[in-house]
Amino acid sequence: MLRNNYSLFRAVTRGPNVRVRFRSVSNQNFPPVILGIETSCDDTGAAVIDGDGNILGEDLCSQQSYSTRFGGVIPTFAKAQHKLKIDAVVRNAIQRSGCSLQDIDAIAVTTKPGLPVCLKVGVDYAVNLCRSTKKPLIPIHHMAAHACTIRLLNRNASFPFLALLLSGGHSILTLVRSVNDFLLLGSTLDIAPGEAFDKVARRLQLCNIKAENETMSGGHLIEMYAQGGDPLAFQFPYPIRRRDCNFSFSGLASAAVRYIEKHELQSGSVIREDCGKLMDLCASFQHAVFRHIAKRLLRAMTYLEMKALQAGNDTKRLVVSGGVASNSYFRQGLDYVCQNNGYELLSPPPSLCTDNGVMIAWSQVM
Repeated sequence: MLRNNYSLFRAVTRGPNVRVRFRSVSNQNFPPVILGIETSCDDTGAAVIDGDGNILGEDLCSQQSYSTRFGGVIPTFAKAQHKLKIDAVVRNAIQRSGCSLQDIDAIAVTTKPGLPVCLKVGVDYAVNLCRSTKKPLIPIHHMAAHACTIRLLNRNASFPFLALLLSGGHSILTLVRSVNDFLLLGSTLDIAPGEAFDKVARRLQLCNIKAENETMSGGHLIEMYAQGGDPLAFQFPYPIRRRDCNFSFSGLASAAVRYIEKHELQSGSVIREDCGKLMDLCASFQHAVFRHIAKRLLRAMTYLEMKALQAGNDTKRLVVSGGVASNSYFRQGLDYVCQNNGYELLSPPPSLCTDNGVMIAWSQVM
């Protein structure tokens, strides 16, 4: 079960001179207005949402161009950027909402999981804001927020539902039984799919092919160059054959790197854009990653069916979220899996699949 009890959060808020109130505002006689703050990785996000789920205002500052240029997220640099941007991002979200700080009923902030130095920036800012305004502070679990974002857009997504959360730092299969009750079915044993895409894209030097590529994530670049490629041109091994629902992506990334090194050794040059092998390798790697995810997903569906853990639901639902979930090839494959197993596929739009302040504020409004 996911619980909002992050140790960093406790350390920051239980210092000798800190007095912050922790309470839910959901029992008020009027719809609450919540400010959400997100700094778990390399996106600085803030949003203001009312009790009816209306997004009153939001702002987001992404560090994707830096992450692509550096070949990944550098925690100390990401922390510095959060510190530089967070005040402006929060102020912009509040200004766009048409509210004032006095209109805000509570402040929700991501407290786990994520990069500790980045999380601390958001927590520190939220704590100081709560102290100065005497507002309640609400800790939010980042992945739980991703899982429940769909209920902001589709109120028919009743509990329980199966959630597949895929990002640069996480891959999680969980049965969401309520806002605070999650049955973990599987997670990654090594790296997340987003990190695997980043490693292969970096080794292929995809960000150097065109100037506009510098602002794209590794997953987006792999998806773009996979178009027109043969997904079966390169054979990738099955990562794990264990009888559980866990994931493993490091072996797939290593196999892709070996293919690249073999080509460079034989040809004496990198795989170029005009070479059909580039598109084929991207397509094959993308296919191998999502084939692995689909197999673990099918195992989870079978387990839930055997244990009757979704009994009572008229419709079985799969909710997919996280940055990797915006991949169109993956969504097509998931649609096929769901149709053949009696599931309705639900997913937020790409703008709400990646990290944002909206999902943090919404987690408390629910």
